[in-house]
Amino acid sequence: MRFLTPPVHDLTYNDVFMVPNRSAVTSRHDVDLTSTDGAATPLPLVVANMTAVSGRRMAETVARRGAVAIIPQDLPTDVVGEAIARVKGADVVFDTPVRVSPHTTVGETLSLIPKRSHGLAVVVEDSRPVGVVRPGAAAGSDRFTQAHEVMGTDLVTVPTSTTPREIFELLTSSHQDVAVAVDDDGRLVGVMTPRGALRAGLYTPATDPSGRLQVGVAVGINGDVAGRAERLLDAGADLLVVDTAHGHQEKMLSALAAVTAVRDARAERRVPVVAGNVVTAEGTRDLAAAGADIVKVGVGPGAMCTTRMQTGVGRPQFSAVLECAEAARAEGRAVWADGGVKHPRDIALALAAGAGSVMIGSWFAGTHESTGDLLTDASGRSYKESFGMASARAVRNRTKDSSGYERARAALFEEGISSSRMYLDPDRPGVEDLLDFITSGVRSSCTYAGARDLTEFAELAVVGVQSSSGYEEGRPVHSSW
Repeated sequence: MRFLTPPVHDLTYNDVFMVPNRSAVTSRHDVDLTSTDGAATPLPLVVANMTAVSGRRMAETVARRGAVAIIPQDLPTDVVGEAIARVKGADVVFDTPVRVSPHTTVGETLSLIPKRSHGLAVVVEDSRPVGVVRPGAAAGSDRFTQAHEVMGTDLVTVPTSTTPREIFELLTSSHQDVAVAVDDDGRLVGVMTPRGALRAGLYTPATDPSGRLQVGVAVGINGDVAGRAERLLDAGADLLVVDTAHGHQEKMLSALAAVTAVRDARAERRVPVVAGNVVTAEGTRDLAAAGADIVKVGVGPGAMCTTRMQTGVGRPQFSAVLECAEAARAEGRAVWADGGVKHPRDIALALAAGAGSVMIGSWFAGTHESTGDLLTDASGRSYKESFGMASARAVRNRTKDSSGYERARAALFEEGISSSRMYLDPDRPGVEDLLDFITSGVRSSCTYAGARDLTEFAELAVVGVQSSSGYEEGRPVHSSW
């Protein structure tokens, strides 16, 4: 990447723009978005290890489309192991359905449907689908009515060998909204909508060497770090993220060394170790020397983070990523740009600055697949609650096993928002909708740069510095001015 004119101060994403190059790339579909961080996921996107964002549903959904999610470090190891097993057991092609029994109440069924984007529940008896419940059909029913009383029985069932293209054509010709996939014994495997069929043909799943969906897990720097890392590797974690707000500290370096020692003792597979967060070349080099394969970059840019306003500590994210990526390359390592992205352009600019992947938190909090319950405000808008991982709310969860005194003392110090409403975008309510939006923009950015992959993109991108007026000029107008 090069600048049109050298900047005189540090920059964030809003401060910069990219200019087009002469390009021989004629279609965005010719662009390979495989990450350049060594993990080589088909998409350079990572779901942040935030309790309000990343869980089993999120992990399997994004992995099916080529990204990877990181399970938070605050969960008990046995709970994380169970989540990993569920992700590994999920089908790689078909979406995981919401399952209910014929005797499940309408109230419970309707509360489960928003957990997935396909908007229905499959009624299962003896592991075999017997009907589907849609919110419209259940509307007006008593909440104690049973699912079999409101379910539709006109099912489109297909064997798992059916291709996404065949499913799309079958659904469009029959004017149905979902196909139910079953195995040779007629047992439910998954579901696929017409849009899901299109996505299955466009995206490549992020899979492990055994062909199962990938999932990463975060490890803190306190307690038995090595023991937790060993148990997570035993459970099948594909990435280990050693995570703390201030990554350039001695405790991080010792924890990171312990985790990499556990990883290196295993000959069967070298699982990438990620560590952070830092914002300087020196911090990047120190984490690399301690064993990090990938360094996580970003202090204070996240939507839930109050660190910069409370402490004055942090750095504009574009400059931080640019400097740390250069330092990482010199050490044969890579970086993740963590935080501060609100639009596809921000992700493209992070990748142009040299990030191997981009980590997203709050943007994904307002989706069906995030871990929170779907709530409705007084105006009828749907939202989910999000909170920062250094907030008082997160600290209470993290110290629940401590004494009352220790918990109260820890609660005095916070650097994050404890409750924020992340509204679901009516046009993009699911995380897959956001993945479509993001990848479309990033692919187009690559074609403007003349790049066929992200390595070329980081080499060819030409970036300029703009005023706030220049940024505002590029914003679309959804109604007349």
